[in-house]
Amino acid sequence: MKKIGTRPSSLALKQAEEIAKFFTGFNFEFVTIFTADDRDKSTPLSMVEQDDFFTREIDQALLNGEIDLAVHSAKDLPDVLPKGIAVVLETPSLSRFDCLVAKNKLKLKDLPTGAKIGVSSQRRKEQIRTLRNDLEPVDIRGTIEERIALLDSGKIDALIVAHAAMLRLGLEEKIAEIFPLDIFETHSKQGSLSLLAREEDCTKIRSILSELGRVTGN
Repeated sequence: MKKIGTRPSSLALKQAEEIAKFFTGFNFEFVTIFTADDRDKSTPLSMVEQDDFFTREIDQALLNGEIDLAVHSAKDLPDVLPKGIAVVLETPSLSRFDCLVAKNKLKLKDLPTGAKIGVSSQRRKEQIRTLRNDLEPVDIRGTIEERIALLDSGKIDALIVAHAAMLRLGLEEKIAEIFPLDIFETHSKQGSLSLLAREEDCTKIRSILSELGRVTGN
């Protein structure tokens, strides 16, 4: 095992580094691979039909032998994995919550009427409309840094992001509010990471993880 495939964002690299630490004594090369999501940052996710939008190219590189392991956000995995690969490790969630980043750290209830609030999913858009139908949800895409840049430039007044993403990037100081799950329900695997390998390598990798005291859950 030498190469871990991941998306090129700083968050994805942090996630890959987090997984690599499970393999004490191993040195990895991180291979960045652009996915459909990295190339297309304009189409709203609600209009994307493929459920492997975030993972397809990385998984193909794994099948082709270009990388030895792949790291994904667990919630981004397609319903059915490509034949020949499997999940060998899923981490506990760092945080399942969504959070608000806003100018002057205003809370959701304090945002002015008509404020533009950036969201990256239909779920978040619907939740905002339920809680504050006087706000304007705006579809946004891109890395966490690119989304925050939209806020800093005044193109939006606030945005909803995963709390785990902010934690992994060390951006906690920008958080205005963390939403409880009974207010903002999230994906059951939000904040968790999945490690994938070729099926023929899974037994060996699980054995290594077991010897290192890691519980794979598979």
